[in-house]
Amino acid sequence: MSAVLRVMLDQLVAQTDADLKVASGELVRALIAHAPQGCEVEGIAPVAGGDGSVLEIPGLAGVRRTTLPRRELAGALQLGLATGIGGGMIHSPSLFAPLVKHDRVHENDQTTVTIWDLRPWETPDELPRSSAGWHKAMLKRAVKHADAVVVPTHAMARRLGEISPKLSDRIRVISGAAPEGFRVPTDEVGRRRDLGLPEGYVLLAGRSVASDALAAGFGAVARSGHEVPVVVIDADEGEEPAISEIAAAAGVPERLVHVRGSLDDADRGAVFGAAVAFVAPSTRAAFPWRTVEAMTLGVPVIAVDSDVLRELVVDGGMLVSPTGTDAADALGAALAEALGSTAAAERLAVLAADRGRVFSWLEAADKIWALHAEL
Repeated sequence: MSAVLRVMLDQLVAQTDADLKVASGELVRALIAHAPQGCEVEGIAPVAGGDGSVLEIPGLAGVRRTTLPRRELAGALQLGLATGIGGGMIHSPSLFAPLVKHDRVHENDQTTVTIWDLRPWETPDELPRSSAGWHKAMLKRAVKHADAVVVPTHAMARRLGEISPKLSDRIRVISGAAPEGFRVPTDEVGRRRDLGLPEGYVLLAGRSVASDALAAGFGAVARSGHEVPVVVIDADEGEEPAISEIAAAAGVPERLVHVRGSLDDADRGAVFGAAVAFVAPSTRAAFPWRTVEAMTLGVPVIAVDSDVLRELVVDGGMLVSPTGTDAADALGAALAEALGSTAAAERLAVLAADRGRVFSWLEAADKIWALHAEL
């Protein structure tokens, strides 16, 4: 009889977060590709609200549909109500899982969940109250019932241990990666034209919230001594005026600022393709998806020397330690150096590409299989 790992795939049929959707799809495909002999992968997905694309994943042994749509299922999971999806080995790429009492010893039931971002606990005011409350409630349920909680970095593992000391040795570190085959598309110029973007710019990613630190990113450009366009991706709809104000306050004129929202993989690859540097100013305890993507594509990376970025970037970019509370000066000096010569830019591009090869969904899948075998 085959051992079955059941993976929560709610994001593939009812997306609430673009990065979680990508991570869910990449992870389940990698789990299927690296399934140990005698093991297979099934999916668990909400009953409605999607297009059924989850059924098209090659090698997936089957999909168990819940009796509730995602929104109602999220509420039921938060309250620990019976949902009919418990039992067996369950892995979730998020906290969206049946975190209820189960018997790991006699019934071999296991439930593991994943946390990619500690914003709900560190800066909850930046999220809708309902979202922050749901994450906090689910972490409390994880403390009681999860067999393991996966985070992508050791820095986040330490911080999560401070937030929830009772998790103790149940915290595991398994990194994420860029999408499999992530690249600059052959039609990159046309895609950037459709997006209304110039050629050659500094790239930032984030929203107008304080923890994304766009002010420091814009400040770095203003203080670098180079008048260069700045493109911001991953902004929320309607944030253009607020982000332009942040740029202006930092010394970057509005005419140089181009704000775009969440982009699909191909458009995002095209945007990276014309970036002269990627600046990562945020110190938040979260997996830096865009920083990893920048390194994967060999884009020079300038980053604040935070616990998370130090661990992930290592020698794949320029890490700067701000003096005092202002990161813009330090980032600006590093950016000036990176843009100061072709040799400097090419060196940083090579370092980024070398480091980018470290991240792999297949390796993540191997570690998840090993985790369940250990449990």
